[in-house]
Amino acid sequence: MECKDTQSIGFGLFKLYGPDCVRKPRIYMTKFSDLNLDPKVLKAIEDAGYESPTPIQAGAIPPALLGQDVLGIAQTGTGKTASFTLPMITLLGKGRARARMPRSLVLCPTRELAAQVAENFDTYTKYHTKLTKALLIGGVSFKEQDRLIDKGVDVLIATPGRLLDHVERGKLLLTGVQVMVVDEADRMLDMGFIPDIERIFGLTPFTRQTLFFSATMAPEIERITNTFLSNPARIEVARQATSSENIEQVVMMFKASRKDREGTEKRKALRMLIDNEGEKCTNAIIFCNRKMDVDTVAKSLKKYGYDAAPIHGDLDQSQRTKTLDAFRDGSLRFLIASDVAARGLDVPAVSHVFNYDVPSHAEDYVHRIGRTGRAGRDGKAMMICVPRDEKNFDAIEKLIQKTVTRIDNPLAGKEDPAKDVQAVEAKPDHEEKPKRTRSRSRKSAPKEDVVVVVEAPAEAVEMKKEPAAPEVQKPAPKENRGRGGRGRGNDNKVVGLGDHLPGFIAMSFEERSEN
Repeated sequence: MECKDTQSIGFGLFKLYGPDCVRKPRIYMTKFSDLNLDPKVLKAIEDAGYESPTPIQAGAIPPALLGQDVLGIAQTGTGKTASFTLPMITLLGKGRARARMPRSLVLCPTRELAAQVAENFDTYTKYHTKLTKALLIGGVSFKEQDRLIDKGVDVLIATPGRLLDHVERGKLLLTGVQVMVVDEADRMLDMGFIPDIERIFGLTPFTRQTLFFSATMAPEIERITNTFLSNPARIEVARQATSSENIEQVVMMFKASRKDREGTEKRKALRMLIDNEGEKCTNAIIFCNRKMDVDTVAKSLKKYGYDAAPIHGDLDQSQRTKTLDAFRDGSLRFLIASDVAARGLDVPAVSHVFNYDVPSHAEDYVHRIGRTGRAGRDGKAMMICVPRDEKNFDAIEKLIQKTVTRIDNPLAGKEDPAKDVQAVEAKPDHEEKPKRTRSRSRKSAPKEDVVVVVEAPAEAVEMKKEPAAPEVQKPAPKENRGRGGRGRGNDNKVVGLGDHLPGFIAMSFEERSEN
């Protein structure tokens, strides 16, 4: 059915279908030069090696340049960051920032995504030397951030928590915000940031322009957009929660030989999956559901000689940045991550994604595997599914509308896989065993002395009995003084009145009365 209600937006380059239909851009342009961007921005884009916009960029940039609110719905890895950075730089090219009053605001769910957005601004403001920015994220000192805010910034990139910290400290005013961007809104919802987002919206002017981007449109996200966006141009360039066709997806249905050996055998299965891929696995992100599992898997891989490092929300920001930089430049092969890195991590050449755990939310699976197969490259996603996660796995297949290929458990068919695991895992520990042996010998030495004493009780008693008579008599006065005169072991001590009983005590009551 063709929509009758159409609206032309921009420069005759495309159309958006009206409100009664699903709005999708009809793209006519082929180059960034058709988008009416600032010439300095175009030059920076050319230097970065880009010529043609992605569908989300082609659909979002023209209405954004016109000052219209934008609602962009696209999966991770489609180029959403440039969809708002490019028009923002163009719009902010004129004007001057005031102290503690940023001209624009970009909200990101994680520190990593915020840092990536900041890098994009650095790339595209190459020839806009007067534009300033500040990055407000946790794990960094307030002092340096306060210094930047006091100078005045054109672009403020922040996570919700740290932004509100500055507002509550009286160091930041949002009344001068002209353009506000909410990136990865669905992730904000998952992380519980929606109340903070609503509060931040209330601190910004009603006349602001809002650019809102999300991979999915949950009911709560829909409510936010209806409340805070004014007649937005809705750009939806991909089906919600679809996986890329150039990503090969496989799953291993895993069952441990015993419940208490599940972790050990599961880590061995992961190593075997990696080894089976051989040279094809140039680098990989390994996702775990829990932070403690991230550390455990990373430690296990390093123990067996794999170049691996963990990243999750509990690590210091400096360590997280160092690890990500190492993974980006190729010096780190395996990145073990929680979902903090599932979105916004821009590493174009990731050959594999391993899901050590099945994600509890089906949408997270799509975002996880979206780290591979980017920029037209082929990728491979492998997952380990234990029996208790089969329900979540079924939800994933239902969401992506395809059956994931099953592969055999590399540990299956062995007589006792647990023994094999224990034997393999014992090898790397051979250097540590002498240390543990020495520590045991030190601790057990006193116990041997005790046994010697116990084995000869009679001898010990005889040694005490010989000096008993002289020793008891000598300290007797000291014991009497220390215990109030009640000595022990002194037979010469007079007890009571002794033999010298006063006469009146022996008299009867009548005899005493007569006297």
